[in-house]
Amino acid sequence: MAWLVLLAVVGGAQAGEEESTPCDNVESDQQTYACAAFNKQTAERELKSAYDELIQRIRDQYADEADQATSLTGRMDAAEKLWAQLRDADCKVETYAEKPGSKAFEAAWNTCVAQRSDDRSEYLQTIGQQ
Repeated sequence: MAWLVLLAVVGGAQAGEEESTPCDNVESDQQTYACAAFNKQTAERELKSAYDELIQRIRDQYADEADQATSLTGRMDAAEKLWAQLRDADCKVETYAEKPGSKAFEAAWNTCVAQRSDDRSEYLQTIGQQ
């Protein structure tokens, strides 16, 4: 009976742990590159989620004013496109010293995009909060 309790405790502890990522125990350049790519993908996914949630907040807040909701979502679309251009321009500056196509360039680019996307996600989450 005691081994069942121990098994339940150990199994529960393992279930509660977060899944491993390529950023766990980074010890080599290859792991660094994989971590940067993972961070970029994660940040972009979170950015899309923050944007989608913002658009839904706008629709909810202006549910009785369809013209205003449409106007504001149009402005958000335009702002998001301009922000993406600025992010890319900034990241081109930050990665200038690296040879395009190299692993170092990709890692630097992915890190830059991830950082900018995280910042943008936080900003989008503040818009329309009451």
